[in-house]
Amino acid sequence: MSWEFLSRRAVEAMHAEQLRRHGGAHGLRDENALESALARAENKANYGDPSIEDLAAAYIFGIARNHAFVDGNKRTAIVAAGAFLIVNGYVLTADNGTIYEFVMGVAAGEIDEAGAA
Repeated sequence: MSWEFLSRRAVEAMHAEQLRRHGGAHGLRDENALESALARAENKANYGDPSIEDLAAAYIFGIARNHAFVDGNKRTAIVAAGAFLIVNGYVLTADNGTIYEFVMGVAAGEIDEAGAA
């Protein structure tokens, strides 16, 4: 299947919007961590036959766990995964409480990438 992936520019804009809306420290902590997080979904697609859930999970896991930004990594992770789903014709339907618990579990290492899918 052919997927539309998110650009770095788009994810950085999502991050900036999350900070504008909810506050937090600006800045990129680790450029390589960001590049790695964003490449994760594309690498899965190039070297396997992942589902849309697998690819969205790759964004969540990569962004939330790599901590590339100074602040707002978890918020950016869930927004990026939702945007990835939307540009590929899917919609995230979970309520905010469920999403919050989920991304906190991923960030804390309680949910692995396979479990995130």
